[in-house]
Amino acid sequence: MFERIRKSIAKRARYQRMVSEIDGLTDRDLADFNGNRDEMLRAAYEAVYER
Repeated sequence: MFERIRKSIAKRARYQRMVSEIDGLTDRDLADFNGNRDEMLRAAYEAVYER
């Protein structure tokens, strides 16, 4: 039980770090590599939560 909770907390922390990094990108940064913030956030969620 505690292992599952620990893993859940670790996933949440990882996802929040990724969201912070993505939110920190400027529109110019995104344009430099043809990025789309919404797609990046979705990909981050899928990477962390395997969905």
